[in-house]
Amino acid sequence: MIGRFFHTPSTKGFNFKPRFYDPDKEEREERERRIKEEMGIVDEKEEVDLKNYRPRVKGQFRNTDGWQMKSSAAARRAQNKRLIYLFLILALIFYLFFYSDFLF
Repeated sequence: MIGRFFHTPSTKGFNFKPRFYDPDKEEREERERRIKEEMGIVDEKEEVDLKNYRPRVKGQFRNTDGWQMKSSAAARRAQNKRLIYLFLILALIFYLFFYSDFLF
């Protein structure tokens, strides 16, 4: 316990992967796409990728590292436990203060 009192947490790491921008490659791919479009060539890979694309943004912003409850039912149970513990502690203090011969 005393060891954790003086503990200072370390900084969180930052995992940054830089992107490489190649304007020549982008220009070449755009030129190839226009030429294929003019010739009527359809790339099956692009067609399948666009057809099966579905954004999965819903729920991606929640942090599930453990500090946040996974469901509202579990959060409600934890909140009820804290409330009961608080009530019991206050009842004990009230009993000791008014009905006990214990002097502070």
